[in-house]
Amino acid sequence: MLNDVEEILLSAEDIENRIKELAEKISSDYKGKELVLISVLKGSMFFTADLIRHISIPVILDFIAISSYGEATETSGVARIIKDLEENIENRHILIVEDIVDTGLTLGYLMRTLKLKNPASIKVCTLLDKPVRRILEVPIDYKGFEIEDKFVVGYGLDFLGKYRHMHFICTLKPDIIGIEGRTA
Repeated sequence: MLNDVEEILLSAEDIENRIKELAEKISSDYKGKELVLISVLKGSMFFTADLIRHISIPVILDFIAISSYGEATETSGVARIIKDLEENIENRHILIVEDIVDTGLTLGYLMRTLKLKNPASIKVCTLLDKPVRRILEVPIDYKGFEIEDKFVVGYGLDFLGKYRHMHFICTLKPDIIGIEGRTA
């Protein structure tokens, strides 16, 4: 699979160091509050696991799964929940943990849906932010890295279910993803 890599954008060390910084800030901001981390599956699973290990306050963990990509490299703009929360989030502080925010459409949908459950607060933590692709402005309270308009994989992000396991974030060679030039 390493032969498929065009460019490594973020090393495992870069990611680890930034996660520690984010965890420290989250721990400080939520000190004395009950925090529910909502990990958006499947892409944010590695990020969430590493983040939660560095958070120094008690945390409740839950998962939600949303689909908006299918087999494409760009979001369809139509999101649907395929796995809902198990925790009751009413009057609780929740932190959505995302792998990447690009158009903002999926995150906007998720935030509107979760607000209907009456949490005390909703904030967002994302590993990657791709603001150049933003269609819907969404609040990002904790951001790992801002990236260019490139289709990336690794550290939880996939292409057709592959490449999630890589410890770094990279781009793939154009012939692997079947398109030339700019990708999502």
